[in-house]
Amino acid sequence: MTRPQAPPDAAERPATVPLGKRLRRLATQLGPSRMAATLLFLLLAVLIARTSWQIPLINDAERALYDARATLMAPKVAQDKRIVLITYNDETLFNTGIRSPLDRTLLARALANIDQMGAKAIGIDIAFDSPRPDDPLLKSQLRAMRTPTWLAYAEQASNPNTIFYEQQRFLQAFIADVATATTKPTSVLFRTDGDGVIRTWPDRPKTLPPLMANALAPVDAAHADFQGNIRFLTPARATAGQEEPVFANLPIDTFAMPMDADLRASLSELVRGRYVLIGGDIIDNDQFNTPMSRFTDPLTGLHETMIGLEVHAHMLAQQLDGAWTAPIPGALLWALALLVVLAGGLTSLIDVRARWVALAFLVQMAFFVVVPFWFQGRGIDTTTLPAFGWALGWLFGYAAVGTAARTIGSRQRAFAQSALGKYLPADVAAQIMRDPDQLSLHGERRTIYCVFTDLEGFTKLSHATTPETVARLLNEYLDRLSDIVLDHGGTIDKFVGDAVVAFWGAPIGRPDDGEKAAAAALAMYRAGEQFRVDMAEGVPPLGMTRVGLHVGDAIVGNFGGEGRIQYTALGDSMNTASRLESANKSLKTGVLISAEAAERSGRDDLVPMGRVTLRGRARPVDVFTPRPDLNAAQRGRIAALVAAHAAGDRKAYVTGATALAGEFGQDAAIQFLIERLNDTEKGESYVLS
Repeated sequence: MTRPQAPPDAAERPATVPLGKRLRRLATQLGPSRMAATLLFLLLAVLIARTSWQIPLINDAERALYDARATLMAPKVAQDKRIVLITYNDETLFNTGIRSPLDRTLLARALANIDQMGAKAIGIDIAFDSPRPDDPLLKSQLRAMRTPTWLAYAEQASNPNTIFYEQQRFLQAFIADVATATTKPTSVLFRTDGDGVIRTWPDRPKTLPPLMANALAPVDAAHADFQGNIRFLTPARATAGQEEPVFANLPIDTFAMPMDADLRASLSELVRGRYVLIGGDIIDNDQFNTPMSRFTDPLTGLHETMIGLEVHAHMLAQQLDGAWTAPIPGALLWALALLVVLAGGLTSLIDVRARWVALAFLVQMAFFVVVPFWFQGRGIDTTTLPAFGWALGWLFGYAAVGTAARTIGSRQRAFAQSALGKYLPADVAAQIMRDPDQLSLHGERRTIYCVFTDLEGFTKLSHATTPETVARLLNEYLDRLSDIVLDHGGTIDKFVGDAVVAFWGAPIGRPDDGEKAAAAALAMYRAGEQFRVDMAEGVPPLGMTRVGLHVGDAIVGNFGGEGRIQYTALGDSMNTASRLESANKSLKTGVLISAEAAERSGRDDLVPMGRVTLRGRARPVDVFTPRPDLNAAQRGRIAALVAAHAAGDRKAYVTGATALAGEFGQDAAIQFLIERLNDTEKGESYVLS
């Protein structure tokens, strides 16, 4: 027999529940207390998704994610020709033998030379907060400066960790002594986050002079108090594979040596028209962590800190470029927080195939990863963007709504199990449990395998024994047959007295429905035979269980009206199966399977029982019966006999009939088959009365 082909995919696919319907059901079935707890949990999720930067521990994750964004999305640039760093380095300190305070004679000589080289402005990130013997020389040079020069200033009130009161008083006096129209103080204040990392521009206390970047170059009024993220730059890799630093860093010794006109002219190319920043580049001094410090440098393999002078340079470059990042509006952050929590909750309610659920999950996870980077790359300030908070909010939303749905689902499963578990196979019952509204009035045309059974002699037994015994025996018998139907994936249509009506192919169709239906038909017959053996003594004997199986189109669905409905099948295929069951009595068989069902049964033990015209039908039907008790050769000889009759091969038929009559002398079904074939001509069917 050929195996059945898989039914169309649409027939196999379980109907999904509309999301809106699931939400309405969730709200109405959850109950007031559970609903309040769910809403409270969702509110907590929204707060986390919005305020994660202010929540301990979570804010550490937010900072790490921001550092990743700031590093990976940092613009890669060639060396900035507008800014140059001139620094005291460790070699300078070694050569001068002076470490702290820094050698001011060296600085005075460098300033004298730089002042003649045409620098645009000079910013000195060195706090003159303690005396040195060479102070008069430096003061004299600072008063003589023609280039706008800005001296670092700090106060204890706004920066108590770096300067104490006596230092502040000395610094104030020093600056007051050298201040001119071109030499003025500037704030070098930085603000670090709780983890000691500089990520944003500092505030501008009214007691401090202008911030160094603001003082050196003009700044538009709209951003005079900008406190967004600092745009840190990274060097572009040169074609030779070497990185050129974003800002040139030259030792101060180069500019402090005695110079003739030619040397001064040569060095002037390094500073003319540029902003000159002077400070220290000394190991373990004035070093700061930035977002890029979290990751190892590709060349050194170390976590590189940044000197304060270079931080000022990055801020100055950002100001010169007008690269002010736009903050994300608070209303938008609240809206996004609400959106991700709702997305998490709705995801827990998705009732589609696993691959689509996985796709929805991956798309949302991609949103949490990609959108923050996209904002960062588009000049949006993401220092307040709660990327990790979004993920937590989504997870809390998923858990809150999912828990509520599971609470309702357990109730639905209990309902479905009690209402449907005795009529539908497990997977069909599971589908109804997901959506009890499927018990609505509708019908659809499906190809189904119909099975009818009947217990011979039960009516006589019901008149010969007590009602209690009848009920007990009937329930035991129907339980046995029902278990067979459900174990083979069938749907129980109805019980009519002692008869069982079942079908395969609805509401869920499977590729092996034909095989399971045929196997169930034979198993039901055998269960009936065993039931006869197991009956108690003193109970009138029963006859065999007769089974009919046919496949064809039918209308399946819930019928019966709003008050009382039944999932059943209507159509000619059901009637044919019923008549096949009745035909067993005439053909002296226990199980009859139509040729259409036999072709899809996948069985190799079927024996043809000829062509018959069923009672009340005009169209003849070729019928088969399973005979696993016969060997293949015996089944082959029976099939050859039926084929010879159908072909009109009289000689072969007579020979075969004679042999089979002797071989199966005690087999009523085979003997009656030979008798019927003898009474009909080539291709004729035997009409059952």
